[in-house]
Amino acid sequence: MVTSRRVLVSGASIAGPALAWWMQRYGWEVVVVERADELRTAGQNIDVRGAGREVARKMGLEDAIRASGTGELGTRFVGRDGRTRAELPAGTGDTDGATAELEILRGELARLLVEHSRETTDYRFGTTIAALDDHADGIDVTFADGREETFDVVVAADGMRSRTRRLVVGDRAQIQPKGMYTAYLTIPRVASDTDWWRWYSAPGGRSVTLRPDNLGTIRATLSFLSPPRGYEDLDDPSQRDLLSRLFADAGWETPRVLDGLRHADEYYFEQVGQVHSPTWHQGRAALVGDAAYCASPVSGMGTSLGLTGAYVLAGELAAHVDHRDAFAGYERIMRPYVDQAQDLPPGTPRLANPRTRAGIAALHGVLALAATPVGRSVGARLFRPPADRIELPDYSHLERATD
Repeated sequence: MVTSRRVLVSGASIAGPALAWWMQRYGWEVVVVERADELRTAGQNIDVRGAGREVARKMGLEDAIRASGTGELGTRFVGRDGRTRAELPAGTGDTDGATAELEILRGELARLLVEHSRETTDYRFGTTIAALDDHADGIDVTFADGREETFDVVVAADGMRSRTRRLVVGDRAQIQPKGMYTAYLTIPRVASDTDWWRWYSAPGGRSVTLRPDNLGTIRATLSFLSPPRGYEDLDDPSQRDLLSRLFADAGWETPRVLDGLRHADEYYFEQVGQVHSPTWHQGRAALVGDAAYCASPVSGMGTSLGLTGAYVLAGELAAHVDHRDAFAGYERIMRPYVDQAQDLPPGTPRLANPRTRAGIAALHGVLALAATPVGRSVGARLFRPPADRIELPDYSHLERATD
């Protein structure tokens, strides 16, 4: 077991704090830097499935995640009149269900992971990595404020649009658009809201969803099909105006969501995409989580990939003296899992966002069948991401003794 090495992690969301926790278990000194001035507790509903859930168990966090869960009962697909067209209850196992058994807000999971690792990790908020200089004895890091430090390894875990990634692998990593834009926001909860995830489809490839949380508010999304048009680069007011125009006639609860959009502080707009890179490392630096292999929100695999990747990367670094062997092992173990996660069902996300009323009716018909005992096999294929399709290595013999 290596006991005196230093690792710098960029990003304090999911994969970064998870990696920090595992690295300190193996005796490493860990520093985490985060661009935001404080822990970002905003974010939408995410699920912890399959191998990601097993990693959470190994970390002793499964019960805490359950206690901080959203309480979501399942998914209801509704029509313009608000009536339910199909109802799919939450999953009851590690992997199944459009709503997973362990459903939690992104910010809540980040908070749990940071709290779990804070005592043994040096968290530095409001700073970023400006430059990396790799050499035989380590990797020199220049921070945005001009300070310099040397580490044994640097890991970028700062999301799909990671700025650190370019310092690691240059232009080799690419974001591949999936033909959809989504806005995420938080709106007030009203008496008519329920603890079900309600999904409404409007003609034109548009969808509006409302999801419960454990904080007394509602998490809403506005999604629409579109080829890449650079909307993600518009300024905030222009994005909000765009959404207001596109969804003006959508119906159902959309006027309420658009009113919330005008006043929302917690708001995020993105072009849905995947990160593909021929390698996740260069020299003494590596990528993990969305920075390395974002599978997109429609995959249902982001959290599982982040937690699992952090576990495997930390274990391989603990198991090998040479970082090159560790990074090679990490890619060998994770690459098949990532490939499965990024292999979305044909037609995704177009089929789930029909452009015509006939298409919406057909979608509701398929989903209603999937909700019946006869159609459960259809539902299993639709809502069972490959979260458990990896055999996790056992690194427990490498952990330092704790009393």
